[in-house]
Amino acid sequence: MATLLTPRSRRVPERGDPARAAGAAAPTGDGSTRLIVPPGFRTALGCDAVGVPARYGFRILSRLPSKGCVYADTDWWWWLVPTGSDLDLLWPLPACYARGAEIPDRRPRLIHHPDGTSPYTPPIPLYLLCCQLTGTAPSWSLIPTQGNGVLSEHVHPSGPDRP
Repeated sequence: MATLLTPRSRRVPERGDPARAAGAAAPTGDGSTRLIVPPGFRTALGCDAVGVPARYGFRILSRLPSKGCVYADTDWWWWLVPTGSDLDLLWPLPACYARGAEIPDRRPRLIHHPDGTSPYTPPIPLYLLCCQLTGTAPSWSLIPTQGNGVLSEHVHPSGPDRP
């Protein structure tokens, strides 16, 4: 009985560890887990994660045109997105945005391994699906303009003097 009540230690997968290679999650020691990108993927853009309750998981996965690494446990599904995918976006509740792909320690496992070398799910289609499934209108900042309503030159491909 004492064995059942004693907390088990958690180890962080090391380089070459089968758990790391399989795309497991590594406990950080502070009650959270960092999702580990399987070897062979390019992560030059950094990694954040977007989580949704499991009840939305299959619907989102089946509707996305392009899918990156997806992790899941019994309660939550997590998609890897490039760092900064929350800039100027308000992810709808109950979706959860996790900077650095550091999520609550729930022991998710990799359930979708993408083709190619990118671990990322494109954030805009994921955001729009989250909004649609939660009945929330999409909301993001407007494109910056100059005082006369013309898009600024670093945004508009035609330059600032053309509408």
